[in-house]
Amino acid sequence: MKSLPKIAICSVLSILVFLNGCQTKPRLEPSETPESVGMSSARLDRVDKVIREAIDRKDFPGAVILVVRKEKTVWRKAFGHSQWVPELAPMDISKIFDMASITKPVATATSIMMLVEQGRFRLWDKVVDFVPEFVAYTDEDGKPGADARLWHLLTHTSGLPPYTNAEDLKDKYGYPVTLESMIDHIAHLQKLNSPGEEFHYSCLGFITLSYIVKKVTGMTIAEFARENIFEPLGMNHTFYTPAEEFLPLCVPTQVTDGKPLIGVVHDPLARLLGGISGNAGLFSTADDLAIFAKMMLNHGSYNGKRILSPLAVDRMTEIYRITDFAGRGLGWDLGSDYSTNQGDLFGPNAFGHTGYTGTSLIIDPDTETIVIFLTNSVHPEDKGDIVSMRSRVANVVGGSILKK
Repeated sequence: MKSLPKIAICSVLSILVFLNGCQTKPRLEPSETPESVGMSSARLDRVDKVIREAIDRKDFPGAVILVVRKEKTVWRKAFGHSQWVPELAPMDISKIFDMASITKPVATATSIMMLVEQGRFRLWDKVVDFVPEFVAYTDEDGKPGADARLWHLLTHTSGLPPYTNAEDLKDKYGYPVTLESMIDHIAHLQKLNSPGEEFHYSCLGFITLSYIVKKVTGMTIAEFARENIFEPLGMNHTFYTPAEEFLPLCVPTQVTDGKPLIGVVHDPLARLLGGISGNAGLFSTADDLAIFAKMMLNHGSYNGKRILSPLAVDRMTEIYRITDFAGRGLGWDLGSDYSTNQGDLFGPNAFGHTGYTGTSLIIDPDTETIVIFLTNSVHPEDKGDIVSMRSRVANVVGGSILKK
């Protein structure tokens, strides 16, 4: 047998190197036409104008939008720049974004529900069963209210304040602050109301939930979510505290101390905890987020991997029956004042979440549609405008659905 000429060997080696390099990039879904799933390309193309006008107004540097319908990716596009400072850099579909509060449903609430399914605890268990120092609400006469339960934390009805001052905690405990110290501080805060009476969107409740995951399993929320959610689903670019090899893919957020945060969580409390928290800290791509959303639409299963039971998905994505005034499911937003990202056209069963950094996820089971809209609107000075744009993008996508 004749040996291959050198040029042929080099070509083969080049192909192998190329293929090996591709394995480090996010998995790409096959492209389908909108018409193949009952959508209009001409109507969906309106997204371009809406986004480009917003970028021209400097509402945000750039964006990645991914639309899925009936399990087919029909729109997957990057716009503008990933950063403005220290120099311009183009946006790319494979960029990794700071998910901010999308961490709450994707990592924390999903982990909690998995543990519920395993019989490790129940949602009616009291918070004090896991955090004995958790102080109950007391009224003006000093009379204590009822004990908060886990479902109160998931629906933001526990009575906890929305947030707490990170600088004060840093002065008190140093940097980084341990999760145990953070929880001790949260537990002793004065509660705003008796549990189940009022809705106050609270990052502190989800930090408490991540502590409960750690106390029950011995694993941080990052470890538990990686092992039980992201790795089984093949979400290879979803994680807390991105490793150095992924930093070139990370989209910068706010400039802090003269430098943009790159691969460092934007949320002050999550940053104080070393980047691992229940309220924020997750980094991901549009492609990975689409995998998770498909799992939710498929009643807890994706590509042969079951993450949640159908009943758990149902309970998470309906307004929790005891606190219908809050408009929240178990970790997910359905009809609260924070749910405007769903726009005006998707129906009452749509659910989703947003993130302070400029991220948005919408899942509509009635039309089998997923809308992922990722920006870094906090770059560079936290002066971006994203709230109305989320609704407008959702409306364009919803308006492009012509056949249900």
